[in-house]
Amino acid sequence: MPEYKTKNRILIVEDSIFNQKVLENILMDSYILETASSAGEAYPLMETFAPHLILLDIILPDANGFDVLRSLRKHKSAKHIPVIIISGLDREKDEEKGFLLGAVDYIKKPFKKAIVKARISTQIQIINQMRAIEEMSLRDGLTGIFNRRAFDTKMQIEWAGAYEKAAPLSLLMIDVDLFKCYNDTYGHPQGDMMLQGVAITIKSMLRPGKAIFCRYGGEEFAVILPEAELPEAVITAEKIRLSIKALHIPFADSGIATSATISIGVASLIPEDLGSFKELIETADSMLYRAKKLGRNQVQYEVN
Repeated sequence: MPEYKTKNRILIVEDSIFNQKVLENILMDSYILETASSAGEAYPLMETFAPHLILLDIILPDANGFDVLRSLRKHKSAKHIPVIIISGLDREKDEEKGFLLGAVDYIKKPFKKAIVKARISTQIQIINQMRAIEEMSLRDGLTGIFNRRAFDTKMQIEWAGAYEKAAPLSLLMIDVDLFKCYNDTYGHPQGDMMLQGVAITIKSMLRPGKAIFCRYGGEEFAVILPEAELPEAVITAEKIRLSIKALHIPFADSGIATSATISIGVASLIPEDLGSFKELIETADSMLYRAKKLGRNQVQYEVN
């Protein structure tokens, strides 16, 4: 299970500057912190700061903490963020109410350093374990790159982003040529090694942070290129094709020794609505089919 090397982010919602400073002194070495003195200040930070954990005071100048907790559970960006209540109230019914509303823990004031650190550390461990499990569910077991589930999720996100910015979104659909024949000739273990080599090579040709690389299924891969126009996408596709050809993976096709190759279909458009990205996938698939039909080992794209 992967370990997260970047610090977790904690939002402290507390109107007392003194208590803010106390918590900051306890936590600042281990976490990235942001503070809010009211509910009004806290809500925008759900989007901009995106905390992994929230420390929420029950008594705020503009809201009751319990009401804030109810609101957070309905907030799109905050409903899954764990909340620890921090309060000077020492009544069991307040603690019980907090848990019933979805709080994961309750820390009483005045703060005791050891208790604060221990309880927050416990929640952060749980958060990181959940993040690791979620990350693993989005990864392909053979190649380590994103899987089909991740592709669908990330396509939806990038589609919405492209629509909002009126920016182009490009897609490469990549297929290993005659892979069934390769598997039949060399066996599935060798076929798996080939797919791993292809995935490593394609990944090395993509600029980090500028492309999303997924295994679409079987011997088919997909590359999402946000804000890339068609010419840039075609150039990227051609570089990928040549890089695989240059590997010189032995391939006996009908008794003739050759090298393994790939075919690529490219599509690019600017979304006109927030609906389905089906058109982009269908166009890229159509271009991939054309590349196969025209002899494989080539890049095809549609010029509008």
